[in-house]
Amino acid sequence: MTRTPSEQRPRPRIVEKAEPGPYPGARTSPPRVWYTSYGSNTHLGRLAHYIGGGRPSGASRGHPGCRDRRPPAASVPVELAGALYFATESDLWGGGRAFYDPDAPGRVLARAHLVTVGQFSDIAAQEMYREPGTDLDLTRALTTGRQTVGDGRYETLVRPGTLEGLPVLTFTAPWHLHDVPWNPPSAAYLAHLYAGLRETGAWDPATVAAYLAGRPGAAGHWSAAEVTALGAVT
Repeated sequence: MTRTPSEQRPRPRIVEKAEPGPYPGARTSPPRVWYTSYGSNTHLGRLAHYIGGGRPSGASRGHPGCRDRRPPAASVPVELAGALYFATESDLWGGGRAFYDPDAPGRVLARAHLVTVGQFSDIAAQEMYREPGTDLDLTRALTTGRQTVGDGRYETLVRPGTLEGLPVLTFTAPWHLHDVPWNPPSAAYLAHLYAGLRETGAWDPATVAAYLAGRPGAAGHWSAAEVTALGAVT
């Protein structure tokens, strides 16, 4: 029997909100973590510049890359509890940056990459335009679900849950969805988000376009049709 396209798609892994309390084994460093991107690093080609170095198409600057330049051991589509929104102004792309509020209602489409702690640390450093090279101490994030490593826009580590027995980790701003003015994303940035989510194969084009166009900051500035059109030139 021939399967329909929807039946052939990989199912996104649902990461349920972490229960209060430490991740099992939080006192020891896990062998790997699921670095979970809800922004442009959902796109494997974009992530490759964070790991291997170089400048992605549409960006104004490049990245030095990680100390460990191996690709992720796995990359899987996931859905997180919380909300995606666009705010501040990106020096790299222009327009609003993507942020994650784990305490807001909703569901976030994302992609989890299985990487080493060192790679996660180096990716986080590059998000703040810093030189990679120092492993983060993740103890607090693993024991409480949240850890502030600085006052920058991507220096709040969040553990939304676990996947296959390993912690799911991402980074976001210290503020919440309604604490800052929203700002629409640029076409180049939004195109990478659209392409990354579509690349997973888990969601159809209409679902991804409607999702991105409806996020705070993008809503009212981008339509689903315009987001879909961006995908045609990515």
